[in-house]
Amino acid sequence: MKKSLSIGLVVLIAGILSACGVGKQVSEAKTFGECKYDIKSVDSVYLAGIDVREFRNLRSFSDFDLAKYPGLALGLLRKNVPLDLRVNLDITNPTKKRAAINQLEYKVLLSNSEIFNGYLNQLIEVMPGTGSTRVPVKLNANAYQLLTNDQTRDQFVNMILSLTGKSDAKPTKFTVKVKPTLDIAGKQVDYPGYITFEKEITSQMITGVK
Repeated sequence: MKKSLSIGLVVLIAGILSACGVGKQVSEAKTFGECKYDIKSVDSVYLAGIDVREFRNLRSFSDFDLAKYPGLALGLLRKNVPLDLRVNLDITNPTKKRAAINQLEYKVLLSNSEIFNGYLNQLIEVMPGTGSTRVPVKLNANAYQLLTNDQTRDQFVNMILSLTGKSDAKPTKFTVKVKPTLDIAGKQVDYPGYITFEKEITSQMITGVK
């Protein structure tokens, strides 16, 4: 009888601790939703495997020298033009609570066109009163449609020019949507809705420019 009571007590305590643990995770994810987000810098930008700094004198789509860049020509032929870059996201916690998640969904839009989307699968924690926490995020996409669509081509070329770090390049505005996600007992629990912010990408934000 006593043994049964002891086992029952252990199960009850384990259940309470588990519930408290889940409640803590949900609270930390909610706090993550109250954080402030900013793109601090951009680096490692490649189009079809070519460092975009090669396109510093670009003015329009016709300025792409496909004879000089066979990788880009092949990408257009195959309808697969990879665009890769890394953005350094700064997250600041203005609350008095710890913010933490184990997955972050993101979307990046140029005007109304979605360029990048994906998930960052890692523990991200932002402590209060400690300044910003930097989270490097690698972005990649197939830029073929953006390059060949009349409605997006000019904006895309302007974006590439701004990502070269050229001082007189016109800034490009990104709309960024992020959604914190929790993994609780093997089940994905999403933050309700997206946290959205806008950021102008200027030449001063491009690092590694010669």
